[in-house]
Amino acid sequence: HQESEESSSLFQTAVSVLQSSYLNLTSKYSFRYSQAVLVENDVFRSQLKAFARAKEALGYSQKELEETFAFLLFDDEKEAIKVCETGLRVNSSSITILGDPAKGVYVSKYADCLPLRPWSHGKSGYIVICKLIKGKVRVISENYTNSYTLPSPGYDCHIVRSRRNTSSNMSLFQAFVQSQYYVYEMSRGSTTERPRQICPYIMI
Repeated sequence: HQESEESSSLFQTAVSVLQSSYLNLTSKYSFRYSQAVLVENDVFRSQLKAFARAKEALGYSQKELEETFAFLLFDDEKEAIKVCETGLRVNSSSITILGDPAKGVYVSKYADCLPLRPWSHGKSGYIVICKLIKGKVRVISENYTNSYTLPSPGYDCHIVRSRRNTSSNMSLFQAFVQSQYYVYEMSRGSTTERPRQICPYIMI
């Protein structure tokens, strides 16, 4: 009985996180969620805390160290489980607009802008909710060339310069671009394979 209460409470937590992270308010009528699984990984959790302590020692503000949420969508349950087990690693994305995918990872700020193509009616998938410490964020312009934007020394994350469009008249592609965090961790002049500031939390 206690286990079913815990899983029900976890499910409610997950749905609450997702619904409070929609770009479009109408999205709450568009999605149904069925089952939540807690990702228990002490290594990732302790590394997230270690990242926060290291950055606090460098004088980061509380706002920069605040834990927030970010999202990944998978069609295949095995792929979602793999990320939960091995963490989010570089070379896992085909997106290139905010930085080189070989040096950082991409995650989404909004829980309703996860695929690049429109959701088809009846489509199902697996969302991994991640805990994220954004750290120092650099706002950059989209880069559509083949010479990818490199991670910025002194920063931990790139986001795109915001457009003035309201969400209702923003194209799906624009919404997707606005939704992306490009996250990386620099260590001794190069980028780490798995940025510590992002930690898989719940799969739903």
